[in-house]
Amino acid sequence: MAITQKKSLGNLGETISANFLKNKGYEIIALNYTNPNGRQLGEIDIIAKDTKKDEFVFVEVKAREMQKFLHTNPEENVNYHKLQKLDKIAYFYLKLNNLTGHSYRFDIIAVWIDLNTRRAKIKHIESI
Repeated sequence: MAITQKKSLGNLGETISANFLKNKGYEIIALNYTNPNGRQLGEIDIIAKDTKKDEFVFVEVKAREMQKFLHTNPEENVNYHKLQKLDKIAYFYLKLNNLTGHSYRFDIIAVWIDLNTRRAKIKHIESI
């Protein structure tokens, strides 16, 4: 898969995931967040607020083509190193916005996309 096709699939997965969270009552705060202080720690795909639990949610999205990867678990690609990076970025986001006392968690959303029908299967894993 070419890089541009992979990025396009990732962007589609993030859009699907953001809409999924909105439909669950989450408030979407940011997409593709990188810390603005000059230190490139990486990116958080979605920052949202779970209004029912009053906590911030930092979401890693993993999107795959359904035809090729239906029987895989995209969330398995979120390893310890990735979680450490997410934790650092989340810390900077909370600190920068004076939110360090607020509750937060990390979620994964795995999305399998059928590019022919434009349909998706979604798996939301809370509090990883």
